[in-house]
Amino acid sequence: MLCRHLQYSLSWLLLLGFLVAFSLGTPQPCAAAPYFEDGFLGLTQAELHTKLGLPQAVRDRKSALRLFTYYPIADWATYFSKLVSPENGEDVYTFTRDATEIRYSFSYVGDPTDDSEHRLLFVRLVDIELSPPVPMALLPSLIPEFRPSVNSTAPAFRSNIWVLLFKGDSSPEAGFIVKEQGREQLDWRLSYQLFSMRGLPDHLTPHALIDRIEIGAQSLRVVTVRQRHTHEPMINPYSPEFSRQAAAPDPSIKPIPVPQYAE
Repeated sequence: MLCRHLQYSLSWLLLLGFLVAFSLGTPQPCAAAPYFEDGFLGLTQAELHTKLGLPQAVRDRKSALRLFTYYPIADWATYFSKLVSPENGEDVYTFTRDATEIRYSFSYVGDPTDDSEHRLLFVRLVDIELSPPVPMALLPSLIPEFRPSVNSTAPAFRSNIWVLLFKGDSSPEAGFIVKEQGREQLDWRLSYQLFSMRGLPDHLTPHALIDRIEIGAQSLRVVTVRQRHTHEPMINPYSPEFSRQAAAPDPSIKPIPVPQYAE
């Protein structure tokens, strides 16, 4: 009886040792938290999947341009993910809200200290595409994660194809998801960048159509110092003051001047 008891104890200890060794050799999940109120930036890929479920597809950017190849999630997991680095794949989710197709694509950055085959990935950018385009005023009702400031002094900039909005305080930790050189010395804030493929009118109104939004982290100092020639400051388009701006004057055809001759 004693011998049998010793054999049982020895088997149990061997099993326990195997489980401990297996757990130490298996990458452990890293708890992360979003850097900003959007709820996405800074999450690990596993945490994003827990929050939204598995993506419907994965896309791979083929060049610096917006050219993508889309793969079913099963094909990506079993084959294509082994051909490129893990962060090349962007998880894609598609929703339909108020007859608008809204496609979320999540870009990742890998942990530079992790050299394993299945290294941790963290959300660095959320790309949201809308079809058909939506008036700027309706975006907050369609995209829960898009909650722009209504303060007229909130930093806002524009060009002929996009509007850039900042919100909230800077987050020192957010530099981890940014590729900017010297990122440790810069301030990183939640940013919303609204794009229009058709171009934005000189006199911007809440009716301007938007095709795409990027939720990311940008530096206000970079915009105001390095990019001041390409980023035109403007009043926050989601503030009451913007809505009360005077309407643009109606364009009128100027008559061709008639020369006056001396008699």
